[in-house]
Amino acid sequence: MIAVNEARRFYEGADAAHDFDHVLRVSALAERIAEAEGADLEIVQAAALLHDVARAETAGTGECHARAGAERAREILCDQPPARVEAVAHAIAAHRFRRGLSPATLEAKVLFDADKLDAIGAVGIARAYAVGGQRDSRLWAEVPPGYSEGDLASDREHTAVHEFVFKLSKLQDRMHTATGKAIAEERHAYMVAFFQRLGQEVRGER
Repeated sequence: MIAVNEARRFYEGADAAHDFDHVLRVSALAERIAEAEGADLEIVQAAALLHDVARAETAGTGECHARAGAERAREILCDQPPARVEAVAHAIAAHRFRRGLSPATLEAKVLFDADKLDAIGAVGIARAYAVGGQRDSRLWAEVPPGYSEGDLASDREHTAVHEFVFKLSKLQDRMHTATGKAIAEERHAYMVAFFQRLGQEVRGER
């Protein structure tokens, strides 16, 4: 429905955590999960390549990048069969963790899992610190019990450790497919061990 090189141009200037490298990683994971789960590979591939297409233009506006991305996908894929375009659009609209729609199709569940898998494990840690670097956040901070996003005075205070507590540590339990759950188990364990070790080193315990 859309070629890799065609999709690449929509991500020029994207930040390190959501650039085309992220898109390619999500695409590879989505294809792996789709093949194992019996999903429509063409729908999954197109949705993966376009899932963050509106992120840069919606940044700082309060607009949901997933919903906006679904609309952009409809425009980009306007020459494709409408039912298949809607399948791609739904997957994109439902891939967001924060205040997102619930994925209603297998293809949407595959994309959701693939996108969230790229947010955990070694890559997830690297992405969290890439975002922290953009915000000039501290390397480590104590996270109070019951922390919720918005508790802090500024985004700068929301460190990678806060992101781990608020979001990343919960993603393993949000997987929809059996394949996604299996991949998430190992990535989650690695990430938990990393942040435990980081806290120990910061406190001088290791």
